[in-house]
Amino acid sequence: MKILVANPRGFCAGVNMAIECLDETIRMFGSNIYVYHEIVHNKYVVERFQKQGVTFVNSVSEVPSGSLLLYSAHGVSPEIREQSRQRKLQTIDATCPLVTKVHLEAIKYAREGYHIILIGHEGHDEVIGTMGEAPASITLIEEPEDIEKLSFPPDAKLAYLTQTTLSVEEAGRVISALKQRFPKIESPPKEDICYATTNRQDAVKQLAQRSDIVIVVGSQNSSNSRRLQEIGALLGKPSHLIDGAQELQREWFQNVSTVLITAGASAPEVVVQDCIGWLSTEFGATAEEVTTREEHVSFPLPRELRALQTAKA
Repeated sequence: MKILVANPRGFCAGVNMAIECLDETIRMFGSNIYVYHEIVHNKYVVERFQKQGVTFVNSVSEVPSGSLLLYSAHGVSPEIREQSRQRKLQTIDATCPLVTKVHLEAIKYAREGYHIILIGHEGHDEVIGTMGEAPASITLIEEPEDIEKLSFPPDAKLAYLTQTTLSVEEAGRVISALKQRFPKIESPPKEDICYATTNRQDAVKQLAQRSDIVIVVGSQNSSNSRRLQEIGALLGKPSHLIDGAQELQREWFQNVSTVLITAGASAPEVVVQDCIGWLSTEFGATAEEVTTREEHVSFPLPRELRALQTAKA
């Protein structure tokens, strides 16, 4: 058995920054820290921080007044920031800069009198945060069929934005349908789907054709990980999204000679290596890393944390 290990895979620059931010905050202040929602959508990462004593909350009201609160990589709405101020919380914003870019675009379009069509998944943390920037000026859609329900006149002042972790193809179909229905709709200066999402999807598209089965390391609530699993399935390959090697099943690999392993942008490399080790032990598999694109993106730690580092130095 041969394993094709997709590269790029795993942590993107935004996830790296958010995790490094939380690690550094723990180092500086101890683990009595709160995080609004999961720091990234990955079970392994969240459980690692919980074991260190970090508390993840779904409401600012759960955070004791005066405590230290981190905002997750997916971003938060102005309402959450205001609630934090009212509770006198010390906040550190670990929002991915590419998500912040979408927030700023939403604010700009709303100020200029546009109504924004946001393409994304209802209930996703990133979508909730983006919609919170201009709730009266944003309508969420998920698929081309949703466009039929829109009641704007053809000459309406419209713009569209997208969640950063969508399938490139799916988003493209929705955007094409939007432009057909509303030819004058404004588009962002640069597409919103992030480089890492695109690169990981491209790698699966290329390498799945050389494989009998696709294994995606990532959590079920990770949008970009689910898109990778869906792409493998659309290409006609049995595709499984797993949190770790403990979920691998021997029967998946009967009559399989080539396995593709990749990982969503919030999935750690240690879990990928565990899966490679399991296949090596169970089937004598050998691994080959295949690079489809180089990545050299990195983001600095949040401004608030750098200021605290300077103050403590």
